[in-house]
Amino acid sequence: MDFIISHHLQGLLIGALTFLVIGLFHPLVIKAEYYIGTRAWFLFLLMGIVGAIVSVCTQHPLLSIVAGVFAFSSFWGILEVFEQAERVRKGWFPANPKKKKR
Repeated sequence: MDFIISHHLQGLLIGALTFLVIGLFHPLVIKAEYYIGTRAWFLFLLMGIVGAIVSVCTQHPLLSIVAGVFAFSSFWGILEVFEQAERVRKGWFPANPKKKKR
């Protein structure tokens, strides 16, 4: 960590970690909608709350920032699950034939 601080690389590290977290959520939303459906919104809400709590309770700046990015990516995932269901309805993504319709 001293190397990162001494070479002023914190911004690049945070940017890269943010990119990875957001990149993780793209397939996560697709899979959650495929296997669980729009009910997955509750899981994203719980992950967001946990991420927010970790962000607030952590004293390490980098961990706090990444937890905050994770929290708000989770909250954004709630909207994306419903939008993914709409994309499936339009035929842009495959529907899970084994998933029960509600």
